[in-house]
Amino acid sequence: MKFSIVITTYNRLNLLKRALDSALSQTLPCEVVVVDDCSSDSTQAYVQERCEALATAGNNSLVYHRNSENIGHSKSVNAGVELATGDWIKLLDDDDYLASNCIEEMTNAIALRPQAVICSCQAIQVDDKELEISRTRKPGPGKVFYIPQEDIHYGMLMEQVPFGTPVQVAFSRDAFLKTGGWDSTLDTNFDDIDSWIKISQFGDAIFINECLGYRTVWSGAFNQKFSIQNRLDTNILIKQRIYSQVSPKYCSVLPQFQYIRDYLKLHWSLVALKQGKLFNAAQISFPAIFSPGAWQLLREARRSRQSTKSSHLIQKLILVSD
Repeated sequence: MKFSIVITTYNRLNLLKRALDSALSQTLPCEVVVVDDCSSDSTQAYVQERCEALATAGNNSLVYHRNSENIGHSKSVNAGVELATGDWIKLLDDDDYLASNCIEEMTNAIALRPQAVICSCQAIQVDDKELEISRTRKPGPGKVFYIPQEDIHYGMLMEQVPFGTPVQVAFSRDAFLKTGGWDSTLDTNFDDIDSWIKISQFGDAIFINECLGYRTVWSGAFNQKFSIQNRLDTNILIKQRIYSQVSPKYCSVLPQFQYIRDYLKLHWSLVALKQGKLFNAAQISFPAIFSPGAWQLLREARRSRQSTKSSHLIQKLILVSD
């Protein structure tokens, strides 16, 4: 099994240096592909110098690709995966970085479940000074466990299977290519989750209960540019796509999609309230605020986030390593 780390970047050389250092210092060396989305800063010169220095030492693991024009994050991800030669891909945004043992731990976990096509770990959320803000929750028991393919989409729908952001996720290159890659119409707005939905059609999922990535939460993040209404609308679209993939075995417990839609409206109205946007919160929540089914889903989602023992799906998960 060979891993490739694909780093996408655009005009953030100061952050890219950290991401690149973390990729090149892995305890299990791997290919590193940097996709530069036509930056106008010194990114090209810096990465090319790193490539030349490594090549002089007999190391050709660093690959640099510069887009001829600015094509956006999603298309840059697709370009990087196309260029990569690894069987498995670890994505990395330029403002995030990896623990030094990330690729080694993922390689060991995937070897325990050859049927897997996607792997996720916990992540530490840090501020722009690299100070820890929080950690993503443990999604299940033990150190490593897997979820059979037929259970993944129901788990995603009910928010019991949290793959997370790109810094947490690795995937089979073959499975990714079968999906056609990232949807550029969703650029930086749930495009990653949409990809996890599609990849999961082709095999099982592996989860590692260990923090192997660092996600920077700051005002310069790409998703900060979207309005709450835009995030809500796209979130509903993503849930519709997950809903269509749920195995027939869950028909008897599958909630009506209207309840899910209303639950999302409640969720995003609470986000608006936290941001002090009272008018937006009131506008989004009506008439979902009168839906008992939506409130029930909101309560279940909160319980699921607080405890890995709260769902019947989690209770059925299969440990592959303690």
